[in-house]
Amino acid sequence: MTERRNKPELLSPAGDFERLRMAVLYGADAVYLAGTSFGMRAFAGNFSSEELPKAVTFAHSHGVRVHATVNTMPRNSEADALPAYLEQLQDAGVDALILGDLGAFTLAGRYAPRCERHVSTQASVTNYAAARAWHDLGARRVILARELSLEEIREIRAKTPADLELEAFVHGAMCVSYSGRCVLSNYMTGRDASRGACAQPCRYQYYLMEEKRPGEYFPVFEDEKGTYIFNSRDMCMIDHIPELMDAGLDSLKIEGRAKSAYYAAVVTAAYRHAIDAAASGLPLDPVWRDEVEHVSHRHYATGFYFGQPGQYYENARYIREWQVIALVTDCGEDGMAALTLRNKFAVGDEVELVGPDLKPLAFTVPEMADGEGNPISEAKTPQMVFRMRLPCRAPAGSILRIARDLSAKS
Repeated sequence: MTERRNKPELLSPAGDFERLRMAVLYGADAVYLAGTSFGMRAFAGNFSSEELPKAVTFAHSHGVRVHATVNTMPRNSEADALPAYLEQLQDAGVDALILGDLGAFTLAGRYAPRCERHVSTQASVTNYAAARAWHDLGARRVILARELSLEEIREIRAKTPADLELEAFVHGAMCVSYSGRCVLSNYMTGRDASRGACAQPCRYQYYLMEEKRPGEYFPVFEDEKGTYIFNSRDMCMIDHIPELMDAGLDSLKIEGRAKSAYYAAVVTAAYRHAIDAAASGLPLDPVWRDEVEHVSHRHYATGFYFGQPGQYYENARYIREWQVIALVTDCGEDGMAALTLRNKFAVGDEVELVGPDLKPLAFTVPEMADGEGNPISEAKTPQMVFRMRLPCRAPAGSILRIARDLSAKS
């Protein structure tokens, strides 16, 4: 077994400024984001040229590094724009660039020399020879393909230079294709998965229609429960942080730049506590393990880390059992807080408070007051500012949530 290294970096998604802020406040060591070009999540909020320096400044002020994705495969018509874009990222203060294309990687060394170069999972690094080759070309880190087992990662670690960092995804959506190399989206919708615009047709429900019987739809069944051709579970490795550390990983990455700020906060907090516990030789408090069940997710699996994940024969719809109802903007020592509303709730509801380094705390909603101090029995106007007493002092950015089953029923 590889000797355990230092505590790995926790790398969280930041699809826009709100998600970046939540990831930072809830314990990320680093965040990854994109500017407006060359990123694999075209429909995340992303950061304009004006927003990016502010985002980097905010992250750095909290001791958090910023990695920028430049991981699409540019076409000839786009290549001329790369040098100026790479210079812009460097000037914004970005710490590292995530690159999938060899040409973009080479240009980054020339036009953004102060930024570390990390090799994207889109490059499908699945062996130590490839990892070594990228290191020889100047890579500081390789982000390993999702299809690797722990044993394969251990071998890559043992057969690569010690100063080459290894990063791997440990939580979030899994692609039904090989490291995201799917053509379904492009073929069916004109949205290219390799250019950040995947429409996720693997998540659709399909029926069969015969050419001469238009409008007659026939269900596709494998058994009485339906079909599982494209069933995909979400990865969750929170129960196996010590094994990931023993394998020699330097960075543990959470997928989800297109997911909510609530997701970024809750999953980051859960893995923050899991990594800290493992580094101290302590078991993970079950409360933090339970937190990953409080975000929208498909049924969890451990990906390829312990071998082929196999086919999943149950419903693969998203599980959504909790809803954000308010965010704390300010709170006094006595727990009296100002909040902004996200979804309606009322006095007497049973809710939970979660916050940066704050264990989930259940309580009954007490009396509330609107922005003018008038008593209200229900908060129901989106984005309204209101006040209520929380059961403890909660930092700004803390979240109120309520148990509401919003899962798809069919």
